[in-house]
Amino acid sequence: MTVVNRFLNYVSFDTQSSETVDTTPSTAKQMLLAQALKAECEAMGLIEISLDEHAYLMATLPPSPCTVHPVPTIGFIAHLDTSPDMSGKNVKPRIVENYDGKDIVLNEKENIVLSPKMFPELLQHTGEDLIVTDGTTLLGADDKAGIAEIMTAIQYLIDHPEIKHGKIRIAFNPDEEIGMGASKFDVALFGCEWAYTMDGGEIGELEYENFNAASAKVIVKGLNVHPGYAKNKMRNAGLIAMQFAGMLPATERPEHTEGYEGFFHLTGMTGTVEEATLSYIVRDHDRNKFEQRLKQLQEVTDYLNNIYNEVVKLEIKQQYRNMREIVEPQKHIIELAKNAMTAVGVTPIIRPIRGGTDGAQLSFKGLPCPNIFAGGLNFHGRYEFVSIQSMEKAVEVIVNIAKFVPLQA
Repeated sequence: MTVVNRFLNYVSFDTQSSETVDTTPSTAKQMLLAQALKAECEAMGLIEISLDEHAYLMATLPPSPCTVHPVPTIGFIAHLDTSPDMSGKNVKPRIVENYDGKDIVLNEKENIVLSPKMFPELLQHTGEDLIVTDGTTLLGADDKAGIAEIMTAIQYLIDHPEIKHGKIRIAFNPDEEIGMGASKFDVALFGCEWAYTMDGGEIGELEYENFNAASAKVIVKGLNVHPGYAKNKMRNAGLIAMQFAGMLPATERPEHTEGYEGFFHLTGMTGTVEEATLSYIVRDHDRNKFEQRLKQLQEVTDYLNNIYNEVVKLEIKQQYRNMREIVEPQKHIIELAKNAMTAVGVTPIIRPIRGGTDGAQLSFKGLPCPNIFAGGLNFHGRYEFVSIQSMEKAVEVIVNIAKFVPLQA
């Protein structure tokens, strides 16, 4: 089965995760894909297959009898879920062959067009075969492209016993999109010296730096009285919440930042006179700057509480840290991936992730875990697409990593 066949099969599973529940997996439908992958692993002849009640699937490709010295056990990881931001139900993928660099009409009836005017990165894939949506759902390349690439690479190694490799572990986990993908990941059971998440975007991406991340919830308690008699009595929670938002620097929002620049991102707001809430995510690559951002939120809270007599409550939840401090001291992991890319004609693009990855949390749990491209772009929305040629290159990179580990050992 080709990587394309696998991918088209996997995106037929609706695995959208949910931010509104505390169970793992957050949606039962993620388990359906996990079960299908378990059956596929069994049919391939993999061993040490385990699927727990939380939808964490692991399996092993045994080592080939290749060396007289120990070879490190390595792993490849991808996530089952798709983003809560847009539906992943009834995905209708379509292959655009030999893309000509022009607009792609995703949905003529609804006038939904994937255009290089809005997404100039399309032009980097002129002449390639692209898989797109019909404009009514996301595609699910994040991260079913990664799953398809791992499974295809493992099958390739099985079919080519002349390729010598060590023990290889694979894992597919739920709930990455809601920041909980590594929460119940059993690193000891996985048993690898290091691993790679196949969860990046553009071909060549190789990432071992990510944001330090936290979420923040601001809860404002107001006092509602009849507006005709409100003087010196009413405290309008909605207006106080707006004041809070206005006290954060306007230039430090996602729409104004890039590269290593951090931000405060207002992700949701509700409000009445009686009560209002603001939901933020806070991000920065630099740990000191990140801590300063959290301090800034507290300072705004304290200032408003001093004015309005303790009406604002701030709740901060730490999410993940920058994995650079764990991975960088083991640069051979990065060099291995770079060599695997260049060997198949892919130029490594090393840059920080302006987001998160399961690899960040896994790195701090004792499993150094950089992130490698899976080939998809425009994640989390109707304009998502993936290049077939990029997926095929990702398969080759996985195979080369497996091949090069015994040589490095």
